[in-house]
Amino acid sequence: MTHMPSVTDKTADPSQPAPASLRELFFAFTTLALQGFGGVLPVAQRELVERRGWLTRDQFVEMLAVSQVLPGPNVVNLALMFGDRAFGVRGAFTALAGMLLAPLVVVLVLTALYARFAQVPAVAGALRGMGAVAAGLIIATACRLLATLRTNPMGRPLALGFGALTFLASAWLRWPLVWVIAGLGAMSITVAWRLLRP
Repeated sequence: MTHMPSVTDKTADPSQPAPASLRELFFAFTTLALQGFGGVLPVAQRELVERRGWLTRDQFVEMLAVSQVLPGPNVVNLALMFGDRAFGVRGAFTALAGMLLAPLVVVLVLTALYARFAQVPAVAGALRGMGAVAAGLIIATACRLLATLRTNPMGRPLALGFGALTFLASAWLRWPLVWVIAGLGAMSITVAWRLLRP
């Protein structure tokens, strides 16, 4: 069985584009974060995979999967892992700073404005509309990443089955996320591990 390079392997593919400096890494994640109204994940996929080519879709999905099972926001975990992959610990903190610094200022300003104008009907309606946009962006990202299931060791039908079970457990049955991850996550890891064994 051929070895598939891990997303954390810094020498996996020397020909793959990568950030040239900490400054480029910082501004890439700042740009990414400032576009992420309603959710940064779709923008992260577009910027890191499609626009800059710093990650393949498979690498992005692998990194995102690890990000989701770790404590904390997914995109923050993703920024830390990508920064570490590019420049080690300095890169991890640089990507994290790029992800959080400018949005923190924007959020503080918007919070002050919201406290003042929250009772205006147009503002309340705009915020409800943003929820629909955020849901649409996440669904569009999921559809784009479906192609990576072709190379998943479980195969497309089994992977889609686990996805459907996860949706059913979390959205329909409203199970706590920690139990969904512990139960279905552990099952899917076990199945993939058995399929990958020589």
